[in-house]
Amino acid sequence: MTDVTGAPADVLHTLFHSDQGGHEQVVLCQDRASGLKAVIAIHSTALGPALGGTRFYPYATEAEAVADALNLARGMSYKNAMAGLDHGGGKAVIIGDPERDKTEDLLLAYGRMVASLGGRYVTACDVGTYVADMDVVARECRWTTGRSPENGGAGDSSVLTAFGVYQGMRASAQHVWGDPSLRGRKVGIAGVGKVGHHLVRHLRDEGAEVVITDVREDAVRRILDEHPEGVTAVAGTEALIRVEGLDIYAPCALGGALNDLTVPVLTAKVVCGAANNQLAHPGVEKDLADRGILYAPDYVVNAGGVIQVADELHGFDFDRCKEKASKIFDTTLAIFARAKEDGIPPAAAADRIAEQRMADARAGRAAR
Repeated sequence: MTDVTGAPADVLHTLFHSDQGGHEQVVLCQDRASGLKAVIAIHSTALGPALGGTRFYPYATEAEAVADALNLARGMSYKNAMAGLDHGGGKAVIIGDPERDKTEDLLLAYGRMVASLGGRYVTACDVGTYVADMDVVARECRWTTGRSPENGGAGDSSVLTAFGVYQGMRASAQHVWGDPSLRGRKVGIAGVGKVGHHLVRHLRDEGAEVVITDVREDAVRRILDEHPEGVTAVAGTEALIRVEGLDIYAPCALGGALNDLTVPVLTAKVVCGAANNQLAHPGVEKDLADRGILYAPDYVVNAGGVIQVADELHGFDFDRCKEKASKIFDTTLAIFARAKEDGIPPAAAADRIAEQRMADARAGRAAR
């Protein structure tokens, strides 16, 4: 079933009627000359211009791409609110295989599309896009972050993303075991790409035992070569979540890692990772709680990267950003405390705090 535009009707229903909707603006972008097909979703500008990365991914259908953009943009509103940033939430997805379809002309065309929004949306890197790509996009769009230092940017945001997840793990350990130290803890990481490999370094520096998996053999080999001791690899996420004695599970690849199949067999006591949208559907957070598994909300602990790219807009200072990212430890503990006080899962507690900040901003704007 389609609507008058030919788009799947369920996509428009999601946008206008469901709890996952409520977006301010969704832009469908096409440039036939370069092959660009993209979706830019702006969920909220209550706190300021929407900020979020650009994902380049070979979606099976256009409807899947739109749905992903909507979900990711909504998540960015909550992430930016919880990070204390003066930014709303937005996200863009480019449909295609980045290894095959990414060209300079396509990225320039995409930059023109973002620029046409006049600053309502600020873009950055995400899955399938990198610092070099943002340098190209920035040639057509000044509302671009995540650029290289040579081009006035802050460089790789995955460094502080990993640092923030590490702080979230420390807060989780404090809450569960009464000690923030990760020394001797067994941590499983699914996905050791841009963020995961930095996370491994933090954990090994503190003396944690690390178990990794990744769909790319070269990514696994790089980690094992860099860390010949204290790191082992298993074949696939299905094996990782069943590792005996696992203390912390860190999903660091694509979303939906926590679902009806994985949660019942998960051996870890804590879930704290860098992936966005880890909960496959509403209710998974309760399933985790019912099993006594502490879930550190993904958009809270993985906010280090967005803290960095937001700072880039005002003249980047790494030490200032790292100090802000270190506060993810306190924010995560505050969420666990609120969850206990309200008798709800941490994911719901984080949502309540973020929604209150956005509501206060909207009320303040209306009063002016």
